[in-house]
Amino acid sequence: MDKIRIQGGRRLEGRIQIEGAKNAALPIMAACLLASQPVTLSNVPRLQDIETMGRLLDHLGTQCTWEPEKPGVLSIQAHQPPTLTAPYDIVRKMRASILVLGPLLARWGEAVVSLPGGCAIGTRPVDIHMRGLQALGAEVCLENGYIHATAPRGLQGGVFTFPKISVTGTENLLLAAVLARGETQLLHAAREPEVADLAHFLNSLGAKIEGIGTDTLSIQGVGQLEGGPYSIMPDRIETGTYAMAAAITGGDVLLTHTSLALLPSVSSVLAQAGVVLQETPDGVRVSSDGPQSLRGLDIITEPFPGFATDLQAQLMALFSLASGASLLTETIFENRFMHVAELLRMGADITIQGHTALIRGVPALRGAPVMATDLRASVSLILAGLAAEGETVVGRIYHLDRGYQELDKKLAACGAQIERLTAENPSSLPEAEEIVSELAL
Repeated sequence: MDKIRIQGGRRLEGRIQIEGAKNAALPIMAACLLASQPVTLSNVPRLQDIETMGRLLDHLGTQCTWEPEKPGVLSIQAHQPPTLTAPYDIVRKMRASILVLGPLLARWGEAVVSLPGGCAIGTRPVDIHMRGLQALGAEVCLENGYIHATAPRGLQGGVFTFPKISVTGTENLLLAAVLARGETQLLHAAREPEVADLAHFLNSLGAKIEGIGTDTLSIQGVGQLEGGPYSIMPDRIETGTYAMAAAITGGDVLLTHTSLALLPSVSSVLAQAGVVLQETPDGVRVSSDGPQSLRGLDIITEPFPGFATDLQAQLMALFSLASGASLLTETIFENRFMHVAELLRMGADITIQGHTALIRGVPALRGAPVMATDLRASVSLILAGLAAEGETVVGRIYHLDRGYQELDKKLAACGAQIERLTAENPSSLPEAEEIVSELAL
């Protein structure tokens, strides 16, 4: 199993290209099940989660082909599925797999989808998806670990109010409603940019969605969707992650193919902490005089436009070295402090009470062998290792490969001393026992 080894203390300087957003690409790939003609997606990141969604679509009879001469370009053509079942063996690897539920039901009148897996960061119940589909006239039940949904006469537009903000719930109902008869209204819907990107994509295929970017979405059902080209939005979480990498190393990095407009609350927090962010014609320039020059803050994770939960772990690594104390309160996922124990191994001073972490900045972190528990936790340990004294070895980086394309190469190109230790070269791997949890897959 691969690991990443870092010799800390190197200042990052250079350019990093931001890839397309994984969390936008996944629902858009699922949406291609609705298209009657081929779709060509550009700016698609080459990630493990993207490959998993591709395998699921292949299982459902959809052709997914990477264009060999065009990096990041994926062609998708949906066909009549040989099966309407999304099996456990594929779905368990990624929670976003549940997004095939809405398209299968809307276009073919039936779907059988395994309960999803993914990172072990907390419960993400599927009852919102089920109740929303029932509001559109579907018959839905949970049986033997699978969601069974049928609508033999098609879906009927309706009104559904989300009891709590749900990104995948909003996306699934959008995907179902575009082919439903009549008008659908989704109230208290998620406002995340990735949801808006999905809606823009659907409209480009002939859907009729209004209220994009607000918490009230109105969908007028259409008979079918066409095909066509579409470019995936830049990844705001990758943007924020590399911005914090520059800040924690006292670096100066230009992040290209991205914009501060993607993460208003995050850029505001970083600016308040003392990070310098500047919009340029090529992207965003990020610099700092080092983490000790930064100030700790009190932050609460919230749905968009609030501070993103997917950047909480990275911010904690940064605040571990900032001056003063910080409070980070996690309101989205109950298990999203699992990286704390590993940061403590590196010398961080963090106290957890309920859903709040108190971080007291320390003069330095020390390199140590650490182990990732989920996608964002893994990259927070990379950030800590970049700034730590000595060597850090991060295990379980299969989590990292789910969400960051060639992170080690991008950081190395900016001056980091970082390398991937592969299973093909076992002599380079430190002797350490791996304990793999199914919950972490």
